[in-house]
Amino acid sequence: MNSKYPWLTRALPFAVYMLFIVIQDLLNAVLSEHISELYLIPIFYTLKITVVGVLLMIFWKTYDELRQFRFKVEPVVLTVAVGATVFILWIQMDWDFATMALDSKGADVYNPQKLPSSFYYLFIGVRLFGAAVVVPIFEELFWRSLIIRYIIHPDFKSVRIGAFSWASFLVSAALFGAEHHFWLAGIMAGLIYNLLLYRTKHLYYCIIAHGITNLILGLYVIRTGNWIFW
Repeated sequence: MNSKYPWLTRALPFAVYMLFIVIQDLLNAVLSEHISELYLIPIFYTLKITVVGVLLMIFWKTYDELRQFRFKVEPVVLTVAVGATVFILWIQMDWDFATMALDSKGADVYNPQKLPSSFYYLFIGVRLFGAAVVVPIFEELFWRSLIIRYIIHPDFKSVRIGAFSWASFLVSAALFGAEHHFWLAGIMAGLIYNLLLYRTKHLYYCIIAHGITNLILGLYVIRTGNWIFW
């Protein structure tokens, strides 16, 4: 599969994750708010993170861009700074004009505190793990391994990690932003993660920075109750 369909192993986890979101939105439209909040949303999130995580493990040996990696102090410091910076900018960029419209039930503002306390803590743990570990891996493999290189050349594996072109730099960031509720913040994050890729020439640093952003954002949301950011 790796030699014949290298794009598939990088695109399928992302596609499956998005498919779960579409199915959840369709079910949310027909189910009562009570059922959706207590069962549909937490169950679907847990299910999609589990399925995508399994896909990543199955395909792991095909991700040659993640092999032969050695940490270096300078890139790690930069990576941590990038992850924290994206978080700081993200929570400042929740302007109305830069926000996707909420659906009729406000599903994008799900408050897990409505869950029974035991399930609340379980779901928070799953949510943090998904946001800080699973999501950064499959999104970076899709956006900054596949898409950013595919824009340069359809035979994306012939393009080295960290290769630059204005089209791939800007278009991949714009598409990354369109994936997120706060689309302008998403574009900002896409541009900064792209710059980190160009600087380090390795996808792992982008995964780590993305994970740091999501982890800090998750802890911020839990601490402040600003569930709109989740």
